[in-house]
Amino acid sequence: MALIVMKFGGTSVGTPEKIKAVAERVLRSKRAGNQMVVVLSAMSGETNRLIDLAQQMQELPDPREMDMLQSTGEQVSIALFSMAVKAAGDDAISLLGDQIKIQTDSVFTKARIEGIDSERIMAELNQGKVVTVAGFQGVASDGSITTLGRGGSDTTAVALAAALMADSCEIYTDVEGVYTTDPNICNKARKIDRISYDEMLELASLGAKVLDIRSVTFAKQYNVPVHVRSTFTETEGTWVVKEDKEMEGRIVSGVTYNKNEARITITGVPDQPGIASKIFTPISDADIIVDMIIQNQDVGNGLTDMTFTVMRTDYLRTMQLLQDMSDKIGAGDVHGSENITKISIVGVGMRNHSGIASTMFSVLAKEGINISLISTSEIKVSCVIEEKYTELAIRALHDAFELDKSDPPVEEDII
Repeated sequence: MALIVMKFGGTSVGTPEKIKAVAERVLRSKRAGNQMVVVLSAMSGETNRLIDLAQQMQELPDPREMDMLQSTGEQVSIALFSMAVKAAGDDAISLLGDQIKIQTDSVFTKARIEGIDSERIMAELNQGKVVTVAGFQGVASDGSITTLGRGGSDTTAVALAAALMADSCEIYTDVEGVYTTDPNICNKARKIDRISYDEMLELASLGAKVLDIRSVTFAKQYNVPVHVRSTFTETEGTWVVKEDKEMEGRIVSGVTYNKNEARITITGVPDQPGIASKIFTPISDADIIVDMIIQNQDVGNGLTDMTFTVMRTDYLRTMQLLQDMSDKIGAGDVHGSENITKISIVGVGMRNHSGIASTMFSVLAKEGINISLISTSEIKVSCVIEEKYTELAIRALHDAFELDKSDPPVEEDII
């Protein structure tokens, strides 16, 4: 008997008929002798509907009340699912994040899980029930309901799998697994059978929407095997697991992109110790994540320009903070652009192969695509380009690294 955690996203439970189909799928696994914990997102479109309602009340909705509102979406889906299981002749119980004590910090709308009490879940499982848990939500130390941000149901599922020492965590979506790139952009995209935690972490952080980055972090930390697969087929999906030698043979595993980026430049910054701290501390205090940073010195007059990227959703707040800061430190103008995309290539094989970055730059140059920012790590190279070139860049890089082939090219083939 195995303990399996299954997570179903909003499109998987978007209608009563789909919820019934999910219930049947879960029960097939239960009747095979497995203990089942099911994590559900809100029905498709429900979260956006709730956000729209909130914005009709407040232009910038209060974060605490926003969490109170948004958490209702998952409550609906888990209750309906439990009813479907009962109607099918089995037993289930639906539980909210605060009922099983998914303990989080107090950062509303993007809380982080600090601990999970598995006692209630195990007691219900031992009574033969399917335990259905609301994804995306938890409870702060003062009892306030919190939410984990977009993609938070993935994080809930993997964190539960870790806490329960589950045999596996299955993430069901509307795609059949993790692809070498977005199949909606490149018709040569190929499903990857197995991918390492580190590669998936990079892909998730760089814009791939299949898994939330925090869920992969939990999976890696607690060695939880994650199976990403489709709700609507029985096809084997993609396993996210420990790195092995076969994975090291793939120089590049995938190409991804992130349009939720904005570039900001503050000009004429005094080139003095402590200035960078004065600029970025207020941004950090506002819980705004800064990604790429580049500094261009003007040796002649002791001034420098600083350019960096933030999430597009944080663009206006960051611009306001910087305009206030610019006056205080005697800097020049603040300007930026939301019309950018970050394009990235990822692969654990990059650790042992040279020439990967130069190949990427050459491919983009050949297509007439200018690069404004570059960032690298052991297993990824990222470039910021104009948004209008996104699809062209994706297809060109996918072809250059021959990602449509199951056997990866060797180093001399791509340099």
